[in-house]
Amino acid sequence: MDANQQTAQTYEVSPDTFQSTVLERSRQAPVILLFWAPEILPSAELRRDLENLARGYTGKVFVALVDVSRDPTLAQHLRVQGLPSIRVVHGGQLVHQMDGPQPESTLRALLDQLTMSSADLLREDLSGLLEAEDYDRALAVLQQAIEEEPQNQAFRVELADVLARKGEPAEARRALAGVPEGAAERDRPEARIEFLEEVAGLEPLEKLERKLAGNPDDLETRYRIAVRAAAAGDYTRALEESLAILKADREFRDDLGRLTMIRVFKLMGKGSELASRYRRMMFNFMH
Repeated sequence: MDANQQTAQTYEVSPDTFQSTVLERSRQAPVILLFWAPEILPSAELRRDLENLARGYTGKVFVALVDVSRDPTLAQHLRVQGLPSIRVVHGGQLVHQMDGPQPESTLRALLDQLTMSSADLLREDLSGLLEAEDYDRALAVLQQAIEEEPQNQAFRVELADVLARKGEPAEARRALAGVPEGAAERDRPEARIEFLEEVAGLEPLEKLERKLAGNPDDLETRYRIAVRAAAAGDYTRALEESLAILKADREFRDDLGRLTMIRVFKLMGKGSELASRYRRMMFNFMH
């Protein structure tokens, strides 16, 4: 390859260029080193698949090709035992390796993992803690992340959301106060805080259930149950009650059923299948 091609996302690398095109470049973005040889069919196929997939991650990852049939020096240095073989270098360090043929799904998962933002990686770490309701550990993880990246607003959004999940709306609101309006997903903890503040003045759920059982047309009681359910994380119940209000009376408290559904959708974040399903139900009823 000529000098211009060497600046592209995919390029060949040799022992002479390893320092500049792998170690130094890995400080900009992860570098996937592929050890291959054209006469070894599985390695040639892996090269093709990797190059095709990497085009969708332009600017986020580099692919450095090492043709072992031309020069085995780098393969020997990195203890490559067979072809194809992958080594991932990031921040000047070897961080991952894969040996042997790999399906496209595995390559895609590798690229997704390498190109995740720090906020995305944090959410992955948090998901298990939140599912276990281990809010103290989740807060510790977030505090450390904020210390390392104090300007990362995504971390502060998550901090406010975890505080709200823990049942501390006042602390959550203080945490959220430092996040600019319009910051990504800021509306999620904001909606959660609002539900918590509203639920503080409501009757216990058991009393509300008895009232509704005695009068299923009591839309105000349905709304209060929806608020309690949303604050407790029971999104299905909250959406069911809100949808029932919407179907019963679009005019009730200025379309409160639909507006409450929208508030609950915010709690669930992006990519929620449950939210998508109820959005379709809401849309279908309205149209």
